Amino acid sequence: MEQVALATPGELSVWALFWQAGWVVKTVMIGLLTASVWTWAIVIDKVVAFGRMRSALDRFEQLFWSGQSLEDLYRTLADRNPNGMGAIFVAAMREWKKSFEKGARSPIGLQSRIDQAMDLALTREMEKLESRLGFLATVGSSAPFVGLFGTVIGIMTSFQAIAGAKSTNLAVVAPGIAEALLATAIGLLAAIPAVIAYNKLSSDSGKIGLRMEGFADEFSAILSRQIDEKVVARAA
Repeated sequence: MEQVALATPGELSVWALFWQAGWVVKTVMIGLLTASVWTWAIVIDKVVAFGRMRSALDRFEQLFWSGQSLEDLYRTLADRNPNGMGAIFVAAMREWKKSFEKGARSPIGLQSRIDQAMDLALTREMEKLESRLGFLATVGSSAPFVGLFGTVIGIMTSFQAIAGAKSTNLAVVAPGIAEALLATAIGLLAAIPAVIAYNKLSSDSGKIGLRMEGFADEFSAILSRQIDEKVVARAA
C-alpha cells in the first residue's frame, strides 16, 4: 500500500486534502467529479430538450385541430423531419398513402399496419427522450459506493502512515481521516443531484410519452373511421 504524508493541522482545505491524497483516492475523486459534471450537462440538455418537445407538441396540436385537411398537414410536415406527435402523424399518413396507392383491400390489415407504424414512431421518440437517463441512474446508484471505496483506501493508507509516525494524537489522525472522507463527500455530491434529476426527468418523459400515446390512439380512431367510410363507398 502506498505511503502518503498526512496533512498538517491548518491544511484541511478541500484543495489541500485533494493534493495530499494518494493516487488511488485522487483517481476516484477525479472520476466522480467528471461524472458530476457530465450529469449536470445531461440534466441541462434534457431540460431544454423536454421544453422544446412540449412546445412542439403544443404547436402540432394547434395545427392538427385547426381544421386543416390531413393531406395538407402531411405535405407540410413530411419534408421537415418532425418529432413528437408530428413524427407519429407522418408515419401513419405515409403508411395510409402507400397502402391505398397499392390498392389495399383489407381494412383490418390497413388499420393494423397504421397502428404498427405509429407504435414504431412512438418507440423511436421515446428512445430519444430517455437517452442518457440511464447514465443518471448509474451515477445515482454507484457514486456513493465508488466514493466509499476511495474512503476505505484513503483510511487504510492513513493508518499505515500513522503507524509509521507512531502517534495517535488527534491533530495527527484528523487530517488523514478528513482526506479519506472527502472521497465519500464527492460521491454524494455526484449521486444526490443525479438521483433527483433522474426521477424528475423520468416522470416528465413518461408524461410526454402518455401525451403522444393518447394522440396516437385518437388518430388511429380517426383513420379507422375514414377507412370504414372508404370501404362503404367502394361497396356502394
